[in-house]
Amino acid sequence: MNVNLLLRTIHVYVFVMCVCFCSCTKEKTDYEGERETVVEEKAEFKVVESIGVSNYLIHIEALNGTLYRGYNEIRLRILNNQTKSPVQVAAVTLLPIQTAPTGEKSTCPHQYVLDYKPDGEYFAGYTVFTAESGSTGNWVLSISFTVENQTYSLIKEIQVQPQTNKNLNMASFIGSDNEQYVIALVAPHKPNVSENKLVAGIYKANKRIDLPANDPLGQSLFFYTAVEGYTLQLDPRMPEPSMGNHSSPNNKDLTQGGDGLYHGIVNYTMTGNWTLNFILLDDKGKTIRGTEVPKDFTPGVQGHKSELYIDILF
Repeated sequence: MNVNLLLRTIHVYVFVMCVCFCSCTKEKTDYEGERETVVEEKAEFKVVESIGVSNYLIHIEALNGTLYRGYNEIRLRILNNQTKSPVQVAAVTLLPIQTAPTGEKSTCPHQYVLDYKPDGEYFAGYTVFTAESGSTGNWVLSISFTVENQTYSLIKEIQVQPQTNKNLNMASFIGSDNEQYVIALVAPHKPNVSENKLVAGIYKANKRIDLPANDPLGQSLFFYTAVEGYTLQLDPRMPEPSMGNHSSPNNKDLTQGGDGLYHGIVNYTMTGNWTLNFILLDDKGKTIRGTEVPKDFTPGVQGHKSELYIDILF
């Protein structure tokens, strides 16, 4: 090969490598900066709202005292309004209701009958808010509980904030069975560069209930239930052109655990922008939603995404 041609080839190669390296470094630096601002640790339950009814005070609690679009753990504490001590309570229920600007009412995935936790003297459940409060509608919580054979009911408007933690994003879609599904990421709140336990809730709108005639909401509603025995196949990728459709080893598909949630492993090999590509299979192995993505390493090209995916960032 001509020496001058060889030198020009080397210069071009070095230039391209420098551009790629700078691109990766710049994007990674941007992601590091954004990660510090959008990902927060959520470790403490605080009061979201307090409501008095008769002789009782009800505290609605959530992590950091805020309800977000997506999966929320919720606690209710029911106290004597004078002594502020816990009350012997039975049959505690919680029903989130969204009212659209048209007046139409709907609910979202949630635990209707709450579990009593004697160690903390509170009732626990969850709600997956499918939208924040605002132009799409307003949210209320309809709560009922029984004390000494007398049932009390109340409705409290609450504010659902936009989800700022992209690691807790969600997806809502129609499956191949024409049913409405919701997949909500539950954990980790703040991933590490390592193998992380990935937890998600998977729900289907397949049950209608008729509310009591005297219920102020006054209509029947579709309820969501957690799907049983499904599999959520996982293929995590870094879709940015500078990352070349990069994936990682040792990931595990999500299967249902004893808590009703779906558990798997996602291995993040670096911080940045990742796409969790999914294929959802029902309990008979039929594909409900999702497609395989190419596994080729494609630097400089935006990576393809599954028909079913959730973007995250840490």
